[in-house]
Amino acid sequence: MFPNVLEVARKLIRERVQVGETVVDATMGNGNDTLFLAQLVQEEGKVIAFDIQPQAIEKTRERLEREGLANRVEMKLASHEEIDKLEILAAAIMFNLGYLPGGDKEITTQASSTIQAIQSGLRVLRPGGIMTVMIYWGHPAGETEKEAVEAFCHELSQLDYLVLKYQYINQQNQAPFLLAIERRGQ
Repeated sequence: MFPNVLEVARKLIRERVQVGETVVDATMGNGNDTLFLAQLVQEEGKVIAFDIQPQAIEKTRERLEREGLANRVEMKLASHEEIDKLEILAAAIMFNLGYLPGGDKEITTQASSTIQAIQSGLRVLRPGGIMTVMIYWGHPAGETEKEAVEAFCHELSQLDYLVLKYQYINQQNQAPFLLAIERRGQ
């Protein structure tokens, strides 16, 4: 059986991130990716996680405290567009587009801010680093965002980036898919 899109995203990140590196969760949500990243970078590393919703910060904080990993994570109540304001080189950046599961479905990622956030993230992504973008497009703003993100990725220079699309093409109901962007170089 093929791995699901989230498993593929995590596998690609595991292959590139070393213990002690800095990584970014651009869309914190309920903290699933934040927790994964905190476990991956271990005590020596750092996770910076963004979300615009206080509910996401609180749920993630509770989850990290239960696991004893809160000290590895810096949570920012801010838009993911601000990634490049950090003075870091990130080994990996994870995005899960759409809305906060269990939250207000009217609050979603938007095409224009997502493109700006991806651009911002690419500016701090280290050579050999990876950005994963999970595209959930089965909601009203999702189709527009999906088209914008795919168009943006098609325009990235193949000399600087490799872009992978992992998608089941025979699924119904606008199944989520993965875009992975690797910054070339060592």
